[in-house]
Amino acid sequence: MNHTKQYTSYALGAFGHDAFYATLSTYLMLFITSQLFDTSDKAFNSHMITTITTMMMLIRLVEIIFDPLIGGMVDNTDTKWGKFKPWLMTGATISSIMLVVIFTNFGGLTTSNPTMYLVAFGIAYVILDIFYSFKDISFWSMLPALSVDEKVRARFGTVGRLGSTIGAQAVPIMIYPVIVFFSQVFSGTTGQTKTHAGWMGFAVVIGLLSFLGALATTLGTKEKKSLIRSNTEKVGVIDIFKALGKNDQLMWLALSYFLFALGYVVTNSLLAYYFTYVLGRSDKFTFAGWIMAALGVISVSLFPTIVAKVQRKAIYTGGIVMMVLGYVIFLFAGHSLTAVLIAVAVFFFPYPMIFLAALMTITDSVEYGQWKNGTRNESVTLSVRPLIDKLAGAVANGVVGVAAVHSGMIGNASPSSISASELMNFKVYMFYGPVILVVLAALVYFFKVKLTEDKHREIVSELEKKLKAEESDAE
Repeated sequence: MNHTKQYTSYALGAFGHDAFYATLSTYLMLFITSQLFDTSDKAFNSHMITTITTMMMLIRLVEIIFDPLIGGMVDNTDTKWGKFKPWLMTGATISSIMLVVIFTNFGGLTTSNPTMYLVAFGIAYVILDIFYSFKDISFWSMLPALSVDEKVRARFGTVGRLGSTIGAQAVPIMIYPVIVFFSQVFSGTTGQTKTHAGWMGFAVVIGLLSFLGALATTLGTKEKKSLIRSNTEKVGVIDIFKALGKNDQLMWLALSYFLFALGYVVTNSLLAYYFTYVLGRSDKFTFAGWIMAALGVISVSLFPTIVAKVQRKAIYTGGIVMMVLGYVIFLFAGHSLTAVLIAVAVFFFPYPMIFLAALMTITDSVEYGQWKNGTRNESVTLSVRPLIDKLAGAVANGVVGVAAVHSGMIGNASPSSISASELMNFKVYMFYGPVILVVLAALVYFFKVKLTEDKHREIVSELEKKLKAEESDAE
């Protein structure tokens, strides 16, 4: 199977996957705070938003403990379709269905029986989260299985990130137009009015993109057999956590990436609130989406060239410095749409490169762990990145829910109803806290992560020599 077809198939899978992730991690909270609980009883709205936000955060925090176990299940899978594809399609199908379910009011239970709504939502969210984990882990765990060659692997990572960047940024571009369209079709509204039916229609579109993307990856990619990949064995529960704990480079990268992801996701999740409740220009949020999509394509496209010249450490830490500059511009932007869009551009541009630098380091830690511990654990190792994203997303969802309530940005609130103290609260959540987190992330990566590209090439060479020698001795 030629690489071009595989690159395209993997990119399409990443497109649908990250459109789903953006919807779940960022816009579900917007639906809950602005649309789902918009009754005249503000105390009821605040109580329900706080309760459901806490539920989501606790569910994800508990569930992430099982992510390494899910990675172990994928690693232990052996079918004629490979170890990843069965889980990829099963996860895509069930998680897409459940996404549509949670973007409803469960037949009016939000007001007719709030307690029953919370129970039903909790069950649906748990099912969604578990099967999304299977899809997420199996999709990104394919990366080291597609090639052990550094250049080919980097290309798969790059096209995957290109697809995921476009998918994630397609959501802010399309979200309000799609919701308005379905609101008009199913609810007979006019203008920019958004209804429950409009939000559900939007969820259906995202679910379909996720499913079709997974199908494209399943049909269009192939696992590459190699001597290094054959050095695997089935792992038990204790072995799974031992493999992670002994991989010191993976653990330091995990800490750095968690700090970075938490800061980024909080700011990115609150961006729609900024346009809606600070600028009062929710209709212009699409512009931010277009800017991020265009810059995302440019950023990802530049990554192979830049990483060849300066390597990952410079990209990761230097990119965070640029994001801090974006935060500074945000703080002085005020109500100027132009200044806010400039801040969005500066803040977002390095993000895809930082993600790719982290992803490639985690991917290389598969061979690092194999070199250090004697066994290869692909999905267990690669499960760390989805685990961190979910952990960061869980905490960020909690932060966003609290920020919305503390800043008065719920229900039918408007910019004129937001007080100066509430606006300051909002800035603390959106800017001041996150900037501290991303700076700490840069410091951890710079001083503690030693797994460079050169080190990885040395490890692969040593592994190949060792395994060939063992193979010769066995003969």
